Amino acid sequence: MTIAAARRVSGEQTTPTESGKTGRIAWLVIPALVFFIAFAVIPLAGVLILSFTNWDGIGAITPAGFANWASVLVDPDMFHALGLTLLVMVLSWLVQTPLSLLLGVFTAGTQKYRAILAVLYFLPLLLSSAAIAVAYKALLDPNFGLGAGLGLPFLSQDWLGNPQLAFGVVIFVIAWQFIPFHTLIYQGGVRQIPRSIYEAAEIDGAGRIKQFFFITIPQLKYTIITSSTLMTVGALTYFDLIFVLTGGGPANATRILPLDMYLLGFRANLMGPASVIAVILVAIGLALALFLQRLGGKDNNSSQLEGM
Repeated sequence: MTIAAARRVSGEQTTPTESGKTGRIAWLVIPALVFFIAFAVIPLAGVLILSFTNWDGIGAITPAGFANWASVLVDPDMFHALGLTLLVMVLSWLVQTPLSLLLGVFTAGTQKYRAILAVLYFLPLLLSSAAIAVAYKALLDPNFGLGAGLGLPFLSQDWLGNPQLAFGVVIFVIAWQFIPFHTLIYQGGVRQIPRSIYEAAEIDGAGRIKQFFFITIPQLKYTIITSSTLMTVGALTYFDLIFVLTGGGPANATRILPLDMYLLGFRANLMGPASVIAVILVAIGLALALFLQRLGGKDNNSSQLEGM
């Protein structure tokens, strides 16, 4: 039932002014809708169709039926890459969320030195993932990197040649790059919390730690959900950084699903199976986003200050 029909049932009348506003809003939506269809719906439909074909990227496209899906869904390497992707997602969230939250609360203060630190914290986000990967690859080189230059044996390990160390380095570099972004999100969320709540808590004798756990974190419920959604879904796009830093090695220790998709499509020229992995990535991303949004309840789009 439309808004106008509902108003007719309830006895309300739609005024010409309201009708004009509705029309103007509809016109404002059209550019965004066209953009979404052109750059999201059509490419996704193309990838879905391509997943049922055989194509090497150059020659003719031939139908393949469900052969690509059957081969990918029984491929142990795909499940290995999927497991690594989920592990990167979980570990990245566990590392980034508490640090981002603490830094966001810290930088939300009004002191001048905190503003300066907030700018410094934000600098890694200004660098491209490829540039960060090149820099860390040079710094962690066991022969010519930071460890060799400073004479520190601990830093002179084969960080990118050992499977366990390489995976840990990937998690560290991802966190180093994206913690500033989520810090900025939490900083904005903390600044929306009324100071009067903290003043009332101080009168009741609550210290900083109690205020943090019983006021700050509950008030940041929707901010945490938003940050977690961006963080987990973003983990499905960590391609360029890992590609430059480790190339998926050593021994496929860092070959996550987005990288596996690229290597299948553009190295092995198997566009059909690569498209299947792309569709799987989209499905996982949508499922994660919907799940995390449902954690906020029915009012997950309402203000965190509602009811105060």
